[in-house]
Amino acid sequence: MSKINYHELGVFLTIARHKSLRRAADELGCTPSALSHSLRVIEDRLKLRLFNRTTRSVALTEAGERLFGRIAPAFRDVDDALDDLNVFRDTPSGLLRINAAHSSSKMVLLPIVTRFLSAYPGVSVEIVVSNALIDMVTAGFDAGIRLGESLAQDMIAVPLTPPLRTAYVASPDFFRRYARPMTPEQLRELPCIRLRFESGRFYHWEFELDGVKKSIDVPGRLIVSEQGLAIPAALEGAGIAFTFEPQVTELIEEGKLIRILEEWCPTYPGYFLYYSGRRQLPTTLRAFIDFIRIELESQKNKPVIPEGTGKFPLIPC
Repeated sequence: MSKINYHELGVFLTIARHKSLRRAADELGCTPSALSHSLRVIEDRLKLRLFNRTTRSVALTEAGERLFGRIAPAFRDVDDALDDLNVFRDTPSGLLRINAAHSSSKMVLLPIVTRFLSAYPGVSVEIVVSNALIDMVTAGFDAGIRLGESLAQDMIAVPLTPPLRTAYVASPDFFRRYARPMTPEQLRELPCIRLRFESGRFYHWEFELDGVKKSIDVPGRLIVSEQGLAIPAALEGAGIAFTFEPQVTELIEEGKLIRILEEWCPTYPGYFLYYSGRRQLPTTLRAFIDFIRIELESQKNKPVIPEGTGKFPLIPC
């Protein structure tokens, strides 16, 4: 068996992370056909198939999974070692990769990232938007941002926003056609805008009043995978939408949306930046965390929970 070099291992890791020759080729700055040829060379040298490939998908074989699991942490250690050199620079430099859900990327992450880039001209930030729950470290991300999701015990969480209260809304036109529900159970008789997670599971709307909690699997002919689509759909009269207060406060005040079941709306922890406690903190990430804390202090926001604690309720990201 011929040995493969560091560069070829990097090619393998990039394909394994993306599970797509096209996306891996985009990152590496080559064509998918050239990358496919490089992969064949690697597999020929190892005399093993590392990926099962079709015209539409790329998936790791058992051998590929084992190789990926062994060398991905090693490559991360190399990246961390190179990042250590930042201590000899006046300001941090390098790439910070963040995974974020659609809603958090628009509402929270992008505004603070633009200010962070202005403060640190040597740093680049890559934002990868996905609602899927992934192994952040294995996928090559420095940090992630999510809304109230369950985190592993070795993840450290830094609050980005105050707690958020839910809101259920529909248009005035909708309520000219349907009676307003007085209890959560009455939603079962009304068209709602449903949210389906990337796992295929529907989100059950949650309610709480005087210690009584209810979870309703609402009906509805309109199904979205991105919660941000629910508000425009509600404005068009398509149904009742689930959202959070800050996203609809002005629309309610302007009379474009009507809120229902307000007394039943629970409050959840807001958005959090989270990162692994298993690896050394990259200098760029440390600078970003410090920048977030300064921003929060200037806005007089207080942390909603201590860092690194507990489990958060699973609600749409």
